[in-house]
Amino acid sequence: MRSQTPTMLCYKWTVFPMFFSNTMSSMNEKIEVNHVEQEEDGNSQMSSTARENTILHDARKATEEEHALSAKQALKDYKPAIFWSMVMSGTILMEAYDSILISSLFAYPSFQKRYGKEISPGSYQITGPWQSALGCGSSIGIIIALAFNGVLVEKYGHRKIIIVSLFFMAAFIFVTVFAKNVEMLFVGQILNGFPWGFFSVIGLIYASEVAPLPLRGFLSAYVMMCWATGQLIAAGVLKAMLNDTTQWAYRLPFAIQWVWIPPIFVLTLLSPDSPYWLVRKGRVEEAEKSLKRLSSKSIHPNIKRKLKLLIHTNELEMKQASEFDDRFKGWKSYVECFKGPNRRRTEIACMSIAGQVLGGNNFAYSPSYFFSQVGLNSTQTYNLNLGITGLAWVGTFVSWFIAGKVGRRKIYITGIFFMTLFLLLIGVLQTPADNNPSVAWAQVGCTFAWVVSFVLTLAPLAYTITSEVSSTRLRSQSIAIGRNAYNLCQLTAQVVEPYFINPGNLGLKGRTGFIWFGTSFLTLIWAIFRLPETKDRTYEELDILFERKVPLTKFASYKLDINDENEIVSEIK
Repeated sequence: MRSQTPTMLCYKWTVFPMFFSNTMSSMNEKIEVNHVEQEEDGNSQMSSTARENTILHDARKATEEEHALSAKQALKDYKPAIFWSMVMSGTILMEAYDSILISSLFAYPSFQKRYGKEISPGSYQITGPWQSALGCGSSIGIIIALAFNGVLVEKYGHRKIIIVSLFFMAAFIFVTVFAKNVEMLFVGQILNGFPWGFFSVIGLIYASEVAPLPLRGFLSAYVMMCWATGQLIAAGVLKAMLNDTTQWAYRLPFAIQWVWIPPIFVLTLLSPDSPYWLVRKGRVEEAEKSLKRLSSKSIHPNIKRKLKLLIHTNELEMKQASEFDDRFKGWKSYVECFKGPNRRRTEIACMSIAGQVLGGNNFAYSPSYFFSQVGLNSTQTYNLNLGITGLAWVGTFVSWFIAGKVGRRKIYITGIFFMTLFLLLIGVLQTPADNNPSVAWAQVGCTFAWVVSFVLTLAPLAYTITSEVSSTRLRSQSIAIGRNAYNLCQLTAQVVEPYFINPGNLGLKGRTGFIWFGTSFLTLIWAIFRLPETKDRTYEELDILFERKVPLTKFASYKLDINDENEIVSEIK
């Protein structure tokens, strides 16, 4: 046996033990690290589960608080939300103002002389084709703007889009005020339509996202109040300029639109962003600050729960769409509006608001030309038209109280039923009116009855339903699609309506009511079989109801057990 040298012994008893010790130490460290990593993974999973449970618990609690909140208490606790919602919706005044301005100016001698054609010595008229073009000009701009609205608003937010639109609005007004010919005026109308397209839906989107559940119907219906107010202001301005024979008879009404741009601009700068939009952008801390700005200090202790409800609603809708990040970006988000449960929601958004046109508003809500064709003089026609505008304002105010007590579905169906009935009566009365001019006043009475039915039901409620029925992540896109459905119907009606009534064309006079009776009746049938009840439902609950394809007759009575942990997510996994 070979003897071991001192060097070998030293290596054996010093180096090897050190190597063994280091190796074991390294192995122990790896085991400890793996153990720590496993503990961290376990803690992370537990932390994630705890977070989900916390969000779910607070979301349930916030849902209970929303349902328990009365309208009176909501008015007290959410005064800032009401104010800022009214500010954003106030932009619609400008579109509403112009909606009756341009058509009314056709009868002004100074406007006719400037932009019309001399048909006899000293007599000027705006030709039929140019009347149609000027009437449709703004609609062209609005339709184009709405196509971009969903993408731009979702990317940059409501406030920034309104501020930029106001800048363009201020510039485009110069074109209409100082238009040298009818072609330039037509271009001005199209250009003004671009900012109006954004104004027409942003206020509605914002109102639907900042309003508490009891006030959601009021603040979305306020859009119709803005329409009526804008038209009432326009009627007053036109009356004041009626005897003015100078160029300012038509320039000043256009120029007045500059007046409300500065206050709306300043208030929009000061307004908070929509908390729903901030949550969708992942800016949760800013969303919490926004919620506090939209409510009184007395409920700030509950803001965390409200925020959790917004977060949970957003996560719920993200789970409903696979490959979310790819399908909800840019223009692809419009395609998503026509897939799965969103297809039904988009249909309702389109039909509920297009029902205003299909229900005959181009004929009965703006009846000046119709009244003149059944034998009323210009003074009677103007006074009746002014009365209808005032009636629309009062009726919209009254509709708030009805909407607070009665379901959306019942109001809509009742309204379209009576509108259909009065259109039929107007048509039937035309035959005796041809032989007895006094019967025309019966047609006027039916027209006023139609207006009452309209302003109490479809006029304000269409905006409420359109804003409620869409998912929060696709709200900008859904409302834009719905409003464009309305605009396309409106554009068609603006083209064909003069041909129905004009004595140089079909000359139907009151029999035009038969045509709109047909479209209104079809809208009634649609509402009976397709329109669900959305009143008193949170957006989270509506997401679940549409995902489960709940029959429309059960929308109002369907029970959601908010205490069941799996209730919210079981249907979308």
